[in-house]
Amino acid sequence: MRDFDQRPQHGRQLDISSLAAFDHFAGGAASMDGWRIQDVDLRDRGDELERLHGAGALFLGADLPEGAKERLIGDGALVFDDVPDTPFNAYRSSLYTPDDLVQGLERGYQSSFDARVYAWSRTRHHDVADTLAASLHDHAIDDALAEWVQGKQIVGIMGGHSLARDSEAYRRAAHLAHGLARAGRVVATGGGPGAMEAGNLGARAVSLSPDQLDAAIDELAAVPSFHGSIPAWIASARRVAARVGDGVSLGIPTWHYGHEPPNSFATAIAKYFQNSVREDILLRVANAGIVVLPGAGGTVQEIFQDACENSYAEQGAWAPLVLLGEQFWTETLPAWPLLQAVMRGKPGEAGIALVDSSDDAVARIAAFEPLPTETAMHAPAPADRR
Repeated sequence: MRDFDQRPQHGRQLDISSLAAFDHFAGGAASMDGWRIQDVDLRDRGDELERLHGAGALFLGADLPEGAKERLIGDGALVFDDVPDTPFNAYRSSLYTPDDLVQGLERGYQSSFDARVYAWSRTRHHDVADTLAASLHDHAIDDALAEWVQGKQIVGIMGGHSLARDSEAYRRAAHLAHGLARAGRVVATGGGPGAMEAGNLGARAVSLSPDQLDAAIDELAAVPSFHGSIPAWIASARRVAARVGDGVSLGIPTWHYGHEPPNSFATAIAKYFQNSVREDILLRVANAGIVVLPGAGGTVQEIFQDACENSYAEQGAWAPLVLLGEQFWTETLPAWPLLQAVMRGKPGEAGIALVDSSDDAVARIAAFEPLPTETAMHAPAPADRR
């Protein structure tokens, strides 16, 4: 919930995304000038809306009592209804939870909220109304994420989506995240399967011992992949998630890869339509650094997307970039020598590292004091890249 310690002032814009916030401000106000009311059910607030003057107010997807819309528009308010014929709320005011995304799963995966939105995204044929709805949704998720990250030290874990739960690499990723969470960092991943699921699992299980985490991984390994039965893969994760704890972590998936289900271990999920937006945001929120596990083309892209930011960062404005897996990053996909060359002579050179154990990766991250995440999220990209 947003902080609403101060009263509304003349000329001030107020973002109101909960009924509690509306009630707080409505109690001492005569006008809604400058109010931005998003995704709030106001059907039981007819008396308050009748009393408050609507000029200068903006309503985005708010549920209004009968007759209120016409009166507010007459006052000079702007009222935008829910976007019709879409399976999602374009003005959503909060991040998703795993439960939100699997609503309807009991009727089969294709009936789940997540699958229905993906199907819609594949058939909208670039209609301008649909494109606008998707853009409004992603903007709303941006706002909710900017609020969620405030005050958190966030570490991104990047790695391949194809890691099976019964692989040693999956176990390694989970223990890496477990160590980062125990070091006081909030883990962020791409929110999908493989290394991403392992990262969110390890962070969620922060209160467990390493042996207890291993037991949870062993149970998950009975359904090693979502291929063949997505419902079984999700059900096994939900059983484990219900008892491993509630350590906070973030997933940032995309419906661009909607054929891959999101994992059930992130406690907050910022799901986007635009993959390019999602990738940039995932790197930007990671104010406490990035740890990169072995992966394929997308993982390599993320290394150098982050290196691009760090190579232009001034002293003190970079964040650590740690590659985990010496043989992989020097022989299999030799990104490390190129990363060294890109960063040579730059302030951020001090932040890159190649390590071969999760403990060493955690130590490199734990030694770093990050900038505030809200600053990093809204910082402009360097303008002088060449």
